[in-house]
Amino acid sequence: METRFFVLRWACCVALLSVVSSVGLAQQPALADVPSAPSPQASPGASSDFAEARKLMQQGDADKAIAELQAVEARDPATKGLAQELGTAYYKKNDFPQAIAYLKKAAAADPANGEATQLLGLSYYRGGHPADAIPLLEKVQGWYPRANADASYVLGICYIQTKDYPQARKAFGKMFDVPPDSAASYLFTAQMLLRQEFDPVAEEYAQKAATLDPKLPLAHYLLGELYIYKSRIPEAIAEFQKELAINPAHAATYYKLADAYSRIQKYEDAQHSLQRSIWLDQTATGPFILMGKVLEKKGELDLAVIALKRAATMDPNNPTTHHLLGQAYRDMGRKEEAESELKLAEQLQTKQNP
Repeated sequence: METRFFVLRWACCVALLSVVSSVGLAQQPALADVPSAPSPQASPGASSDFAEARKLMQQGDADKAIAELQAVEARDPATKGLAQELGTAYYKKNDFPQAIAYLKKAAAADPANGEATQLLGLSYYRGGHPADAIPLLEKVQGWYPRANADASYVLGICYIQTKDYPQARKAFGKMFDVPPDSAASYLFTAQMLLRQEFDPVAEEYAQKAATLDPKLPLAHYLLGELYIYKSRIPEAIAEFQKELAINPAHAATYYKLADAYSRIQKYEDAQHSLQRSIWLDQTATGPFILMGKVLEKKGELDLAVIALKRAATMDPNNPTTHHLLGQAYRDMGRKEEAESELKLAEQLQTKQNP
């Protein structure tokens, strides 16, 4: 029961994120896919040669920090710790080939240097070389503040990108303190696989999680999300209904079920599910936006406007909300308001996607 509660708490947060913000095998890893860590603090014994560079790094000025370190390098290339400082600075700058070159020197000079080893592994990962990152990250299971990343998470992603799914499952199981062969471990890995667009394996792992523990919260929810993503709507509806039988107070499942119903034009069923979602959680904008869309399709324009205006109040910078409002006003014959909302939607869309 404790494991199920933990999975529910974790996956509820994940469900609010965009599943499609993923990194495929052929894509270069992005910083947004790496959890952030606390800002670095210079160690009390740090050399005065690096003090200014570290200060500049803390201020976010990697170029000036590198210039300071290059001045140290020009004076004495053998300065102790210089290779690691330069490697760290280039890592922060996202110049991974240069980071790798310096961090390899630092790791070779001191094989017991865990921070240099980890940063080298992360540089390989973020530079698009997960296979090179794995043996380094396996040596270092924690994280160091200057990495600005969780090495355990990155290690799991590297296993996924090299298609070593059992090792990925072990890594994520360790991250969340659950046994590697547990239903929870399969569910965590399925979520990560879906984010990385490994859809067939994600489906297999989510099904395995549901088989191992038929009452595990959010296993069927994840399958439903996957089926919606692949436009397998009847299967998605069936999975969301199974989830609600296990987890009847999960607002996001009602919302996703409504989304599935709306795609096959079952607007009454969609409205019914959306109302339940909103009763359970009035802080999410998605259900209000979809409610406005559904009501507009039903011809209930006054109610559609109320729902969409509520969504616009909650998130005034969402172009979809204003576009739907513009459509509703246009259908109501309120031309000026329609033009205003449609123009605002276009401006917000252009601002978000210049």
